[in-house]
Amino acid sequence: MMRFASIALAAALAVCASPLASAESQKHPEEQVVARGLPAEAVTSHIISLQGEQVAFTARAGAIRLRDAKSDAPQADVAYVSYERNGADAAARPVIFVFNGGPGAASAWLGLGALSPWRLRFPADAPSPSRAPVLADNAETWLAFADLVLIDPPGTGYSKLLSDSDDIEKRFFSVDGDAEALAVVMRKWLAARGRLLSPKYIVGESYGAFRAIKVLAPLRERENIGVEGLYLVSPALDFTWLQGGRNLLSYAGLLPSMTAVARGSNGRTELADAETYAAGDYVVDLLKGAKDGQALARMNQSVARFTLLDSHFVSRLGARIDAKSFSRERGRNKQRVSSAYDGGVEGYDPTPFAPVSDWSDPVLETWRTPLGAAMMRLTQEKLAWPIGEARYFILNERIARRWDFGHGGRENAEVVSDLRDALALDPRLRVFVVHGVADLVTPYFATKLMLDQLPAYGDADRVRLIVLKGGHMPYLHDESRAGMRDAARKLVEGQH
Repeated sequence: MMRFASIALAAALAVCASPLASAESQKHPEEQVVARGLPAEAVTSHIISLQGEQVAFTARAGAIRLRDAKSDAPQADVAYVSYERNGADAAARPVIFVFNGGPGAASAWLGLGALSPWRLRFPADAPSPSRAPVLADNAETWLAFADLVLIDPPGTGYSKLLSDSDDIEKRFFSVDGDAEALAVVMRKWLAARGRLLSPKYIVGESYGAFRAIKVLAPLRERENIGVEGLYLVSPALDFTWLQGGRNLLSYAGLLPSMTAVARGSNGRTELADAETYAAGDYVVDLLKGAKDGQALARMNQSVARFTLLDSHFVSRLGARIDAKSFSRERGRNKQRVSSAYDGGVEGYDPTPFAPVSDWSDPVLETWRTPLGAAMMRLTQEKLAWPIGEARYFILNERIARRWDFGHGGRENAEVVSDLRDALALDPRLRVFVVHGVADLVTPYFATKLMLDQLPAYGDADRVRLIVLKGGHMPYLHDESRAGMRDAARKLVEGQH
């Protein structure tokens, strides 16, 4: 009887819906796209207190539509949130464009974690997905010295594709297509706001730093936009240094961060011995190979001493310790695991007695929920953007799975060569690189070893490495968030 009633109801609904469906199918394709697209820009006015000064600013939440160059067919709406100080000289006021990484991560990580006028108030040492997303005024906002434009690439945040074409999705979800699309978005925003003369900077985190470097060429060559500075947070510069195994130097790049976690270090000052060993005797013994028993014995003893791991465990791995093995083994007796994103933060091991375990990262997976919720709350309550019931993709795993890194694949993707070319071409370009000392995903020392291979380009200080407390998202710690702001001010204001 229930089955029959369900079928009858479905048939009735189909009959009732058919005129609407017919009317929808008769709409012009552009009208259908408008119905699927994002709302018009919302503009709101706000005041924040910064070091005792009342700063008035305008917030804008909207989207930039990308179209096919030949057919003019709509392809995507790319969402942005901008914060612009009132009364500033538009030509002199710097503009900072902000991207996160993933691929598939939205800008709320950097926005509500570090840069924006509001941030998520959330204790770094007690993460929990169920904590309420409480927003607070951000005393460390970068609005103090620059206007901010936070951009969510297609498929992240509220941004969406407006075409069902697989070819369009494939293009946007690729290294080159992503960079070219975002270059257009930046140029369109600058033109619409009359900011083409403003000094321009790009901030990128993790893969967002990879993206920030990649976007320089299409900005320069296609959109006629030059950039004065890059601010790279926990950058993924060369994946051969991050994968392990193929590149022996990746173990050397990781060792100082593991040492920092083992010692509870908050910066580089206590890690000089680990850095010296990692770039010296460790590399020499690694190159001698697995057949050299004396080299193995030396490495086993030293790596166990620096990481505080059990010497038998270190020996079983041939003193080649990867981030996941370290994260589990250091707390195994307590049935706990460390975060790869911040080795100083621990969580419970869901299968503590299994020889191999998989777990949700205690930092990444506990922050994503309240950050996404906070961004939805910000959009509705402060930015007044009528987004309706749209979902905010703080992390879109589908993009990460489908991302096209090019012919060499993810394991061979790198932007060090792009950075090398950009620095050589533009002597005004400056680059600040910021890392958390306990980051096991993109270790600071691996970045240092890569940056050390760059020429001086007339002034070695054009590329600067800054190491702070914390991990992949150092801004989760109050002192590091302030340190990031101070470094960004120096970059923007040209201080040495």
